[in-house]
Amino acid sequence: MVPSAPSSSAGAVPAETPETLRQALADHLLDAGWIRTPAVESAFRTVPREAFAPDASLADAYADDVVARRYDADGRAISSVSAPWLQADMLEAAHLEEGHHLLEIGSGGYNAALGAKIVGERGSVTSVDIDPEVTARARLGLTVTGLNRVRVVTADGEHLAPSLVPDGGFNAVIVTAETWDLPWLDLLAEGGRLVVPLRIHGLVWSIAFTKQGQLLECEDPFTVCGFVPMRGAGAHTAPLVPIRGGEIGIRFEDGTPIDTGHLDAVLGGPRHEVRTGVTVRDMEPFDRLQLYIATTLPHVARLSVDLARDAGVISPPPRWPAIVTLQDDSLARLAWVQVAHDGERGTHEFVVHGYGPAAPALATLMAEQVRRFDREHRTGGYPRLRAVPRTLTDRYSADDGPSVLKRHVRLDFTWTQTEGASR
Repeated sequence: MVPSAPSSSAGAVPAETPETLRQALADHLLDAGWIRTPAVESAFRTVPREAFAPDASLADAYADDVVARRYDADGRAISSVSAPWLQADMLEAAHLEEGHHLLEIGSGGYNAALGAKIVGERGSVTSVDIDPEVTARARLGLTVTGLNRVRVVTADGEHLAPSLVPDGGFNAVIVTAETWDLPWLDLLAEGGRLVVPLRIHGLVWSIAFTKQGQLLECEDPFTVCGFVPMRGAGAHTAPLVPIRGGEIGIRFEDGTPIDTGHLDAVLGGPRHEVRTGVTVRDMEPFDRLQLYIATTLPHVARLSVDLARDAGVISPPPRWPAIVTLQDDSLARLAWVQVAHDGERGTHEFVVHGYGPAAPALATLMAEQVRRFDREHRTGGYPRLRAVPRTLTDRYSADDGPSVLKRHVRLDFTWTQTEGASR
């Protein structure tokens, strides 16, 4: 049952109740810009989040953070209640209206309950998860909150039964598990929205597509995010290729891996450094730069260092998997050095470290892409993105722009040029 508000004695400071915490969370999301419409605001003000996180404290249930609910044998979360800011952002991106039909891939209950409040009794919400424990928990929370009109289905979200799809398709599909691919176009109504945490070259973005005929089109900004990974038919794990006995690892997130046998010797050799002259401040995101490099250079991968085995070959080791490009028995890696410090914030310059016989040319190539991004695209926003079914790629050209191939779709990127920039 939903916890009731605790009583307080006369003159005492009232204890925080589910209601006061719920309103405070909604106020926070509204002030931060994650809630942008009255319908989404009303949902957050009325749906009790604690009903879907019964093992968490009230403070944790209403924190703007993830509440993990289920773990695998290695202790990694495989089911969670997502952070409220991200749920609000994705619900807003879905453009839901009263009477709409919503499909949620990846259940948990709370997000489906929010969606049910928005679409109302004339609409419908179908929530699908591969894990029967997750769907059972979702049903319980929805029953407790009086929202058991949400249809909860235990199934692999990549293979939805046709009987579950409304006539004309869903108005929106929200995916709440990290996915590497986009197999859901045929489930959408024309003009419907697909909001999905999509993994591209090692980073995950929440991206909102609109179905236009046989294509998915996105002209909205992306949101960097994190989710538990997709399970079932949509699961995708790029293997970590060990280098130097496992001290270093290379992972090809997208595209075709190339031979890495030469890298044991290459990474133990001299390093060639190219300064770019492009700087970034502490806490300033540079995810778009990484995406630009990943989609415009050949043979891109991610490099990581096992700190338990670190012998100083890669110095300094990356804080997270570094983006690299490989070519001609050589490798170039994006890194940075601090060049200034002002109070609590530092300024860092991007540098490129090259290894191998073609290091000077390859490092220069990556450095020039950093400069080109800074010159032509840094203030131009996220690229326009089109998803073309693999069965139709002969009909729809990529217009010579960068593309990424997935199993079901080809992703075509069109980068917006900074106003006034010259090539």
